[in-house]
Parts: sequence; structure tokens; C-alpha cells
Amino acid sequence: MASVNADAWIPEEYDSEVVTRVNANSAVEALAKRKVMGSNTIEVPRMGAVSVDVVAKGADYTDAEPTLDVVTLTTRKFGKTFTITEEDLGDTLADVVSGYQTEWAVSYARKLDNAALACTGTENGGTVPFTSLYKAAGSGQKLATAGAVTYAKLSDAFGIYEAGDYANDADTVVVAHPYFKNAMRGLVGTDGHPIFVEGLAGTPSTLFGVRVQFSYGLKLSATATDSPTGTVGAAGTAGNPILVVGNRQHLLLGVRSGPESMVGEEFRSDEKILKVRARRGFAVTRTQAFGILEVTTS
Repeated sequence: MASVNADAWIPEEYDSEVVTRVNANSAVEALAKRKVMGSNTIEVPRMGAVSVDVVAKGADYTDAEPTLDVVTLTTRKFGKTFTITEEDLGDTLADVVSGYQTEWAVSYARKLDNAALACTGTENGGTVPFTSLYKAAGSGQKLATAGAVTYAKLSDAFGIYEAGDYANDADTVVVAHPYFKNAMRGLVGTDGHPIFVEGLAGTPSTLFGVRVQFSYGLKLSATATDSPTGTVGAAGTAGNPILVVGNRQHLLLGVRSGPESMVGEEFRSDEKILKVRARRGFAVTRTQAFGILEVTTS
């Protein structure tokens, strides 16, 4: 059995290369509302709609009776170990470790997005860490486009979101698989101007003037994966790319710890063990706050 030096976990600084990679590749990490988790499971209150009265002079106020329930966040651990031989290290331990950490960050970012937004399986805490937005959303929130992504279909996806009670321009974002980049280039509005503008020099891309974050995790898959595959098929088929437009405040990301890492020693050989992890919970507070466009074959 390996004997590992149990050094303290070292959290990544906010501006570290690992966190930068995670935020660049994960829409959920970059855009979702964050909730610090002090335990492995927490319940977040969710309040229903509240009406407002016009109160006449001297009249009594009436009590609001909103529906109050909770959204449960349960921590899931995303991690990996890397064995590094001493012969390979030389005097470059920091560079080797940094290289593994940043590559893990990209894979973690994609798998988190897939698990949170595009996984079609039923939550089991393992291969399906969360109930994804796609799984939770009703048929009224989903729209299919057979092959071609058109102006009309994109506009209709926005319309599904905008017709709901939870639309808010200030918090509206678009998340999409990079498949949509090529599909949206050249699409123009009635004024002849492109509806999709690719970002340059660090500026975000926009669709209909709304920020777009692209993620390779936004292909449907039966279980959570950092590399979803499959060919485009009927609605719900693994491999179908999706685009989501909605209110980011209704994507709830629980943060228990990490990204963080630890380097220990394998006592019986000249090896180092790098362990990297992030502990996260995820839930959608209101599925009605989103519209989903899925590319299908029919």
C-alpha cells in the first residue's frame, strides 16, 4: 500500500493559472451564482412569486403568501491523481506539477459543465453527479433545430426565456457548445447586421447583444464526461450540441473547497503523487428561467 505524506491541501489563488483555465472553460464556474458550503449538504431557500398591492390611505396592508421551499445542494468531489517519477522531475518539480494542474483544470471545467447543464442521466451521485438543467427542464423550455441553426430558431429560444417570469436583462447569459460558432457566423438580423459577434482581445462574444460563453461540455451525454461524443440524432440523443439562454442567478453552484492540490511521496519508490480536486454542488433553482436550443436530425 502506498504511503502518502498528508500535507495540507493548497487552495488555488483566484488569479492562478488553474482558476483562470477553469473560468475560461467552464460556464458554470464563471457565471453561476456561487453559494459557499460549510457542510456537504445544505438547503437554500427558494421563494415563489410575490404580488404587490396598492394600499389606500388608512387601509390595512395584506399579507403576502408566497410558496417557500428549498433547493438542496450536495457536494460532489471531482478529483484525480498523477504519479510523477523522480527521474522525470529533475529540478523542474514546479513546472511539471503546474502542467498537470492546468490540464486537469480544463478537463474538470468541461466535466462540470456537462454534469450541470447537458447530462441526460438520472442523478446518482457518481457517474451522474447532479440533475442537469437539460434533465430538469420541461418540454416547454426546449426547442429543437434539425441540422441548420437559423435566426428564427435562435430568436425563438430567446423568446422561450423572455416570455417567462424570471427573465432579467442584467443577468441574461448564453452558454453554448462551440458547434454553434460556425453555425451562427453569417446570420444577420433584419437590419443586415450580424447577430453573433465573436469577441476579440479578451472581450466576450455576444449573441443578440448578450454575452456568450462557449463550453465543450454542452453536448448531451448519458453520464457526466469531460469529452462528450456521439453523432447528432433525435432529441435527447448523446452527442447533440445545445445552446442555453437564461438568467444566471438561477444556476446555483455550491462551493465546498478547491480547486486545490496536494503533493505527497510514495515511500516505496522514488515517486511523487499529485492529487488535485474540487468539491462542488449544483442545482437549478428555476428551470423556467431558461430556454434551450438543441441541434437534432429531425
